[in-house]
Amino acid sequence: MQPLAGEHFYVRLVAEKGDLASVHCHYADKYESGVETEVALRREASDEVRDYWTAVLPVPTKRLRYFFRLTGQDAAVCYLSEHGLSSTPPERRHYAGYFFYPYDTPIDRIRLPEWVLGATFYLIFPDRFANGDRASDPENSRPWGEKPTPRSFFGGDLAGIRQRLSWPRDLGVGCLYLTPVFTAPSNHKYDPADYENVDPHFGTNQGLKVLTREAHDAGMRVLLDGVFNHSGHEWFAFRDVREHGADSRYKDWFFKIDSFPVDVAAVNYETFANRVRNHPKLNTANPELRDYLCGIGEKWIREADVDGWRLDVANEVDHRFWRSFRDRVKAAKADAFIVGEVWHDAIRWLDGAQFDSVMHYPWRDAVLKYLNREASPSAFAAWTTRIRHLYEPAVEPGLWHLLGSHDTARIRTELGGDRARARQAAVLLLTASGAPLVYYGDEIGMEGDDDPDCRRCMEWDEAKHDRELLATHRALIALRRRKPWLSWGAFEDLIADDERGIYAYRRRARGPLEVAYGASDDAVYVALNTGDDAVDLRLPVERTDLVDALSGRAVEVSRGQARLSLDGGGAAVLARQ
Repeated sequence: MQPLAGEHFYVRLVAEKGDLASVHCHYADKYESGVETEVALRREASDEVRDYWTAVLPVPTKRLRYFFRLTGQDAAVCYLSEHGLSSTPPERRHYAGYFFYPYDTPIDRIRLPEWVLGATFYLIFPDRFANGDRASDPENSRPWGEKPTPRSFFGGDLAGIRQRLSWPRDLGVGCLYLTPVFTAPSNHKYDPADYENVDPHFGTNQGLKVLTREAHDAGMRVLLDGVFNHSGHEWFAFRDVREHGADSRYKDWFFKIDSFPVDVAAVNYETFANRVRNHPKLNTANPELRDYLCGIGEKWIREADVDGWRLDVANEVDHRFWRSFRDRVKAAKADAFIVGEVWHDAIRWLDGAQFDSVMHYPWRDAVLKYLNREASPSAFAAWTTRIRHLYEPAVEPGLWHLLGSHDTARIRTELGGDRARARQAAVLLLTASGAPLVYYGDEIGMEGDDDPDCRRCMEWDEAKHDRELLATHRALIALRRRKPWLSWGAFEDLIADDERGIYAYRRRARGPLEVAYGASDDAVYVALNTGDDAVDLRLPVERTDLVDALSGRAVEVSRGQARLSLDGGGAAVLARQ
């Protein structure tokens, strides 16, 4: 049960697949003893083992008591309440056994910044995007485009990003996400030595302010990367512990120092992962450290006007810290966007009091299995149905769907270098719900294996770009900008034909969040052919004025059926222009 905008609640009941014929919710104001309202839930979707029954309930008093009446396929009726399953409904005397939602307090609602709806995010690894100031290059910088190693530098910087802002702008990007830019000895900067200053090889604090201002002028927001699970071994507090041992005022800023003096070679202290000596783990439960790091989150919003944070290794930091961090950041900028790096089910962090979003790697896993033909269309449909129901509807519009990042092999490499499948991956990404995140270079077909190979220099030679893939990104990002409801609208599977390799679905400007964002009769239809052979198919549609957003051609529609021909590895995205 989740409160929605206005006087509405969303309810979802999950049952064993095929077990129930109908589900009804009986509810009333918890303080009123009158007649209860009865609403039928709709079986919204099914995966391989579950049915998902949902409804939106009008609740004008912001509080309710409720139970469910379940009717099985054999017509047997039972009741589900806080006491479990029963052959009789819960007693009205004191309403013992009822489920309760005591009160919908607005401050506890999950609310996303409005600018996130319809926005496409663009991930930039600063050392590899563009070199705009060679005077700031690190010593021994390698020639642009050379194969990267874990320790190689290429001279990319904030000036280079500024000079190339027209690239993400023309792509249609709504927000840039920069991996860490603060002073650190590595090329990736995930070993911060100074949270309060931009790395001199990247530029200056003033340069970051200018970049943010120019990005804003170009219609793009900017997110920074916060590394608060651990620091670098050169950070002032860890240096002090190394120098003063048990007498250091900062010793409690770090987790589990086994003995003094601190020995970096022996790694006698807790670190990120397994004995990563230059990543000492921070004790964010320490009040002084918590205040310092929350101040960093606030500082860069106030001083550089950045628009939020992506948070590194977010699932290994205590929840109390993240609640404090959110309060400070949102006080500095109410519509700041906070994204946590969580690779698994992240429900514990998406309660409205910590993160607005997470990196949705489970969705990426499903896409890779499907496009590599390790999962059939029907299996993929079931898998993504389950994934879509991991979280409450209010979370969905901001989830960072992604095909790759600086921590994974690039999508085209994951797909064996296949151009057609890379294009299908882009179609899935840019017609999904949530907020798509494009890793720099994926839009032109760059390749790269696991880190560090996935962190190659941006290819600026247009002759080496996959122009069809780039056109796909531009067309579908533009579609999302015109139809921001794609971030939250309903998702309905239409075809999952395992024999022919056809998968098709419909996105609609309807769903639980229409009470917040408004509904319309708009829809987008998507079809993919993962088989080798060309196929003809008919897709059920409600309109006749549809155009394929990928080809720009009008679609033939007759008697509610769109007629399509898809080559092997082909895709179509049908929409009103």
